[in-house]
Amino acid sequence: MGSGGREHALAWKLAQSDRCEELHAAPGNPGIASLGRCHPIHAEDGEGLLAFCGNNDIDLAVIGPDAPVVAGVGDQLRHAGIAVFGPSADAARIEGSKTFAKDVMDAAGVPTAERLPVARVPCVVKADGLAAGKGVFVCTTQAELDEGLRAAAALGDSLVIEELLEGEEVSLFAICDGRNAVALAPAQDFKRVGDGDVGPNTGGMGSYSPVPGVGDAETQELLETMHKPVLAELARRGSPFVGLLYGGLMLTPDGPRVLEFNARFGDPETQSILPRLDGDLLEALHGAATGDVGDGIGAGPDAAVTVVIAAPDYPQAGDTGTPIEGVENAEADGALVFHAGTAVRDGGLVTNGGRILNVTATGKDVSGARAKAYAAVDKISFPGMRYRTDIAARAEARVG
Repeated sequence: MGSGGREHALAWKLAQSDRCEELHAAPGNPGIASLGRCHPIHAEDGEGLLAFCGNNDIDLAVIGPDAPVVAGVGDQLRHAGIAVFGPSADAARIEGSKTFAKDVMDAAGVPTAERLPVARVPCVVKADGLAAGKGVFVCTTQAELDEGLRAAAALGDSLVIEELLEGEEVSLFAICDGRNAVALAPAQDFKRVGDGDVGPNTGGMGSYSPVPGVGDAETQELLETMHKPVLAELARRGSPFVGLLYGGLMLTPDGPRVLEFNARFGDPETQSILPRLDGDLLEALHGAATGDVGDGIGAGPDAAVTVVIAAPDYPQAGDTGTPIEGVENAEADGALVFHAGTAVRDGGLVTNGGRILNVTATGKDVSGARAKAYAAVDKISFPGMRYRTDIAARAEARVG
């Protein structure tokens, strides 16, 4: 369920499984349509999805975006006997409410950013509920704080004020079956709209994997100290988490801290993680949905870099109906082009959103993957398209 770049990447990987007999998407997008059948059902339409799954003998439902997860679509399907990879509405509160997440982490003993009683520079202002990745405001000046408070309040939720942590950010995904969890390869994403991490936060402007300094041992330690205690606490509260528990972590000089937990695959990190996976993702997700996540799914040695191509005025506004050129040329050179905000009009591909395309390339190292990704981006064009030119640049420098 879903229609973005994350869902296209999931569909692409799931379709590679020998166990995948049919692939359906609701509502999907033009990229997913090349892999399976798309249906005009909104991802939050629980009744419509329930009827569709029943009429088509669906064996596994995978929820992509945050909104249907938090809205309880998974509960509706699961109650009808359909295997669902996606948490219950109660468990999804780990993403749906920053206040709830803080309470769970405090009870679980998970290190996280300290809550502040008053908003004072420097700090981070967060809207309590969902905001499509745009509800977090990093405030290092009084002007940024004033604007952050106004913008967060405009989202209509209560606010959470936290200390500003410094360090390297890492996204770590864990596939969970309610009791156990296995980690996927770590990634790093780029939330600010502009080069050098300037401008407002977005849903994500790019990502890469692996992350220098976060190998298998470090990944396992993060899983044990961050994800598994939260998993245990949610189970203790009667809300076992079945799905993808995504930890946004900060590696500070004083040790790792949780910035936030999300209850679904991250976007655009998924687009960099899945091309590196060696195993069968469908088998892993179905195992988790039916109670046994198994031994996990490893990643190969190659690196992957994803560059998001966005509309001219993103994140303030999207773009619709503008013709897109060059996608086939980018794919012909070996890049993966995941559709995030596209449509087909009069037989041609056009823009239909804020983030339009995600261009992913793999290579033997970050430098090689980065060069291939940007070479592919250069082959794609539509008027006013914007993208960051520094995705994975620091990682490239760190690994030489």
